[in-house]
Amino acid sequence: MKMLIYGLITGILFGFLLQKSRVIRYDKQLGALRLMDMTIVKFMLSTILVAMVGTYLLKDLGLVKLSIKATVLGGTILGGLIFGIGWGFLGYCPATSAGAFGEGRWDAIWGIVGMLVGAALYAEAYPGLKKTVLTWGDLGKITLPQVLGVNHWFIIPIFVIGGLVLFRWFERKGL
Repeated sequence: MKMLIYGLITGILFGFLLQKSRVIRYDKQLGALRLMDMTIVKFMLSTILVAMVGTYLLKDLGLVKLSIKATVLGGTILGGLIFGIGWGFLGYCPATSAGAFGEGRWDAIWGIVGMLVGAALYAEAYPGLKKTVLTWGDLGKITLPQVLGVNHWFIIPIFVIGGLVLFRWFERKGL
């Protein structure tokens, strides 16, 4: 029960941040898809960088244990294509679709319906996918530090600095 409460609090906080940063606005979604407004990219990248530092810090302190999922290129590429096509058609990704619906924008309901239908279709197709697409390019449970043979704290600062440089470039370009 405690984990459900943490999930609820985290979800509310994430939704609040999505709304406050205006990334659930259709014009921001369209701007990101057209590479003319990087608000969503900056939001996602900052979230990833903070999560990367926080996750590995908690891991090193022994407070969490990582459960690395296998990297399967077939499933990742197919899933990315489906995600991108859906985002392009609708103008919302899953989180922003739910946030936009929460703000009362009824057009977002199509994204929510699409997610539910997609999940049901995936569940039905899973036995066949498990034997085909989900075996293509199975690289196992790997991480970038493992592939490079270095400590994760060597990689993390490089990504953080790269992210800050990218933020700065976006700001200079007015994106």
